[in-house]
Amino acid sequence: MKIIVCMKQVPVQDSLLKIAENGRWILEDELNWEINESDHYALETALRLKEANGGGEVVLLTMGPDRVKEAIKQGLAKGADRALHLNNEAFSTIDPFINAKLLAAAIKNESPDLVFTGLQTDDQGWGQTGPALAEMLGFSHATIAMEIVKTDAGVKVKRELESGWFQWVELPAPALVSIQSGISQLRYATIKGIMMAKKKEIKQLTLADIGLSETEVDDKQSPLKFDKIYMPEKNKQAELLTGDPKEIARQLADKLKNEAKVF
Repeated sequence: MKIIVCMKQVPVQDSLLKIAENGRWILEDELNWEINESDHYALETALRLKEANGGGEVVLLTMGPDRVKEAIKQGLAKGADRALHLNNEAFSTIDPFINAKLLAAAIKNESPDLVFTGLQTDDQGWGQTGPALAEMLGFSHATIAMEIVKTDAGVKVKRELESGWFQWVELPAPALVSIQSGISQLRYATIKGIMMAKKKEIKQLTLADIGLSETEVDDKQSPLKFDKIYMPEKNKQAELLTGDPKEIARQLADKLKNEAKVF
């Protein structure tokens, strides 16, 4: 059984964000980075499934510049067998569809039984890369997974629904599952694991290696555009609306429509 775990490096949650001069993104050079929280649980789930079923292979897959090697080393130290690194400064697009296209191209060469992703990322939180990736691969798919059990045909997944409800679904292999945070106790890397990680393979992949061209994954092809980002302005201004309830409701609706422009 081969399991591929998609892992992303995100800014540390308490990072002080500074906006770039063009006003369209943040300055990343001064940030500290860490593994996305739900990706930690995706890796832990893969390792437990491997251990519970007497073996297999857990392969990490990540993309980005050289700095993501630190995240790869952490995953290998915890028990992953090897890693694939799409190594390019350009592999940091904000579009989940383009991200899924890159990941799918790398995964197709591996022919895995299972692919695990985190439910969503802590930096942008789209939650769409997993579903898009499953569609591109032609895999069965489940989201918000709280428990996974291997079956003869694939896996049985416990999904978290609203209002405290859960749902069990059975997926034929190959399958992709998006893992929820907090489904298990995370392990720490041991000294032995850290030493063994130095000998494990980290395969560097380029666009040519996965059969894609730069135009296919260029952000210019994305429908997502950031025209401007900015820090919220803090002030203590307030306006008291007076009159009977109907008059207050009319004033509030007018301000929401014509001043705040929320509808």
